[in-house]
Amino acid sequence: MGWFEALVLGLVQGLTEFLPISSSAHIRLTAAFAGWGDPGAAFTAVTQIGTELAVLLYFSRKIWRILHHWFLSLGKREYRSDPDAKMGWLIIIGSVPIAVLGLLFEERIESVFRDLRLTATTLIVFGLLLLLADRVGRKQRELDQLTVPHGLVYGFAQAMALIPGVSRSGGTITGGLLLGYKRAEAAEYAFLLAVPAVLASGVYKLTDIGAGDAPGVGPTVLATVVSFGVGYAVIAWLMAYIKKNSFLPFVIYRVVLGVLVLVLVYAGVLDPNAGPTVVGEPE
Repeated sequence: MGWFEALVLGLVQGLTEFLPISSSAHIRLTAAFAGWGDPGAAFTAVTQIGTELAVLLYFSRKIWRILHHWFLSLGKREYRSDPDAKMGWLIIIGSVPIAVLGLLFEERIESVFRDLRLTATTLIVFGLLLLLADRVGRKQRELDQLTVPHGLVYGFAQAMALIPGVSRSGGTITGGLLLGYKRAEAAEYAFLLAVPAVLASGVYKLTDIGAGDAPGVGPTVLATVVSFGVGYAVIAWLMAYIKKNSFLPFVIYRVVLGVLVLVLVYAGVLDPNAGPTVVGEPE
């Protein structure tokens, strides 16, 4: 992977990580459309460290309160009913599904799940599910009403994002909307819930960078830094946007992109397992 490729993919990661349109799908598709090789699951996981650092910065005060009160609750009974301490436990509980499923399906995540036909299909299907949730969800609940069962539902919704095209934020927000949470509340918990899972996944995959066909350390670091800066700006914009607007534009974009990819794959323009191919030439 060259420096320009890393710069572009870092921009794509930062722009798409928090929007409900799937950053992993866009990194995969950007490489395919540009004729580059698949950057791989390790590159995606490591560059997501940058966007999660943006979450830590944007929600720094809230995250500090959660950590502080959670630690106090371990030894002081009076803090166990504190909302921030409770949120700490709910983030831990909600992180269990993706941790377990990520380890169980690790090989498929790096191979079968990266088929562009599956990516396109999940873009469409989960986009329509987001539309349904946004239309039927009551949008009345606040995060202080979050329960353990709700935390697990959020967690399983997040775990679906192991498949490129689902979208970590999109899947989690969809689950929150179906449970009756407000758009901004569902998004905030989605971002907070992603922090331990994404950081753990990125650190776990660090040793794969530079090994075999994986991108080198330098380009990966560049992409991660770029994704941090762009990601912070996107969080700020999205949190303001969804307080007054629906997710319909993102749904339309997902469906159009998914249909386009399927047409190109079945027309022989795109190889579902790699970059583009020339029609008529052997793959």
